[in-house]
Amino acid sequence: MPGSNPRFLEKAQGLPADEVFLDLEDSVAPLAKEGARKNIVAALREGDWSGKTRVVRVNDLGTQWTYRDVIEVVEGAGEFVDCLMLPKVEDATQVMWLDTLLTQIERANGLPVGGIGIEAQIESARGLVNVDAIGGASARLETLVFGPADFMASINMRTLVVGEQPPGYTEGDAYHYILMRILMAARTHGLQAVDGPYLAIKDLDGFRRVANRAAALGFDGKWVLHPTQIEAANEVFSPSQDDYDHAELILDAYEYYTTVERRGAVMLGDEMIDEASRKMALVVAAKGRAAGLARTTAFTPPTA
Repeated sequence: MPGSNPRFLEKAQGLPADEVFLDLEDSVAPLAKEGARKNIVAALREGDWSGKTRVVRVNDLGTQWTYRDVIEVVEGAGEFVDCLMLPKVEDATQVMWLDTLLTQIERANGLPVGGIGIEAQIESARGLVNVDAIGGASARLETLVFGPADFMASINMRTLVVGEQPPGYTEGDAYHYILMRILMAARTHGLQAVDGPYLAIKDLDGFRRVANRAAALGFDGKWVLHPTQIEAANEVFSPSQDDYDHAELILDAYEYYTTVERRGAVMLGDEMIDEASRKMALVVAAKGRAAGLARTTAFTPPTA
């Protein structure tokens, strides 16, 4: 939500999104940035953000605004900020800079040191090449985010439709390497991986298509730019009822067979399950529980 629009900041509080980021960067005009900082501080202090991760996206370090963004937001509402998002991250030293500045502000203002996390946006060729080092740059880092529009511009991709395949590219998915590179760095360092926005906000079929791609690879979520995209995103990134039930059955069955019968590889119906199956099931089950799904099946131990 643009920090320059108090009405949008208020509306965001009632939307069924997991996270809301209050923006000081691209959605805010240069002459409106100072006022946007004040709007964001007021919204964080006075608003009801229950159930949402509260993030502020500051300007990138190639601008003159970043340090004041961080200082004014954290000094004004640091106890209400979960993360700061740093856009256009190109090397690890930029994350380290933000970590150091946050530590100084936290100490000076009596805030818990390390309490505010960092989300880093990967938006250029250089950022992608350095994404492994970026992912390990700070203990505060929580999420790597793909920023498709700036990234596409940085590599001269020949299209004006953000997130869609460039015309003439027919050999596969032009974004597969990019997404997998970010995902591998995120998982290496125990971080979340989040796909960026789909700008054609009225094309929900297109949104679902690109969101399904990210979800299938293992991304944890995707940005939404408009309330109409939220339901589609929650649907795509939540497991189906069948998959959720199946995951819970695997967990129950594996627990029974390894503890009661003390066997490590067993059959669940026509499927062999083992420790690797348990790990895969944990991922699906956790997402289902987070989405509020309820089980419709139960594991019944075999009788003698």
